[in-house]
Amino acid sequence: MSDDPTIKKQKNNDGSAVSPLPKGWEKRMSTSRGREYYINRTTGQSQWTRPSLSEEISSTPSSVHCYHLLVKHRDSRRPSSWRSEKITRTKEEAIDILKKYRDEIANSEEKLETFMKLAGEYSDCSSAKRNGDLGFFKKNQMEKPFENASYALRIGEMSDIVETNSGVHIIYRVA
Repeated sequence: MSDDPTIKKQKNNDGSAVSPLPKGWEKRMSTSRGREYYINRTTGQSQWTRPSLSEEISSTPSSVHCYHLLVKHRDSRRPSSWRSEKITRTKEEAIDILKKYRDEIANSEEKLETFMKLAGEYSDCSSAKRNGDLGFFKKNQMEKPFENASYALRIGEMSDIVETNSGVHIIYRVA
C-alpha cells in the first residue's frame, strides 16, 4: 500500500483496512459462482480465501537441474576418477584448467553444447558419461557450496569456479 494520501486504501465491508495481496496474487471474479476468488499468477493456484502475506511466492525453486564439470586435485576427497586412477595435480593447477574451460564456454556461440562437450570429455565426475548432466536435485542433496551456487544461478547461466571437497567445479543451470 502507498503512503500517498491521494491514493485510496482498500477497506473491508466493516471499514477495516485490507492488507495488500502477496506478490504474484490477484483477485478475480468467478462468473459461475458470482463471488471473488484469488489466483497466484505464477503457480496457477486458485482459492476462495484471501491469501496472507505469509503465502508470498518464494523465489527459491524446490529443485534445480544443472550440468557440471569437475576437475579433481590431489587434495580432493577421492583423488581418482574414471579418467585417472591417481590424480596428482595441485588445486591451483585444477583451477587453471577449469578457467580455460570456462573461458572456452563463455566465448562460444553455443554455450550449453560446448559445456556438455567439455564435461563429457574432461570432467572427473562419473556424470561425464551424461555430458555432466546431474538431473534435478533438491536442497541438502549436494555439498553446501555446490548447492548454494546452483540455486543462485538463473536458468541458462554458468557459475564461477566453485570449490567443494570433491574438487573444483563449474556449474550450468538449465532449469
